[in-house]
Amino acid sequence: MYYGNIKNYDIANGLGVRVSLFVSGCTNGCKNCFQPETWDFHYGNPYTKETQEEILKMLSSPYIKGLTVLGGEPFEFSNQKVLVELLKEVKEKYPKKDIWCFTGFTLDQDLIPNGKRFGEYTDEMLSMIDVLVDGKFVEELKDITLKFRGSSNQRLIDLKRSRIEQKIILLEL
Repeated sequence: MYYGNIKNYDIANGLGVRVSLFVSGCTNGCKNCFQPETWDFHYGNPYTKETQEEILKMLSSPYIKGLTVLGGEPFEFSNQKVLVELLKEVKEKYPKKDIWCFTGFTLDQDLIPNGKRFGEYTDEMLSMIDVLVDGKFVEELKDITLKFRGSSNQRLIDLKRSRIEQKIILLEL
């Protein structure tokens, strides 16, 4: 896996001050994507054990609320295995910190068995994510007043509550 950027002290991609990992590789190709350079699966730097250690060190500060994973596309098959390992370590070392993930795929269509981005690691990855922002960016539905998303079709899903209630529960801000 490659990544384009790691941001410490990010306040734009989830609640609170966060560490954000921008992975590389995306097949969605959303019109007017804010980071089209991340579509390339080899954009940026190779993700290594040292990269993971750097992220974990950034998360150690008490004022960091959690980790956000976005891209590119975290749910591309080639990214899922590496991200599962990162998310496991984050949950083990920092169980009180939350994990947000942005995806252009939809939870109830693409990330379910037989969905176009459901694979060996999808369920495990979803089990560790607290908030999933799903859906492609749609230029015609762009709305700059929305928090943490660019178009009105995208949803902020409270995955913790959704798992408990066995239905999609949107995050209330």
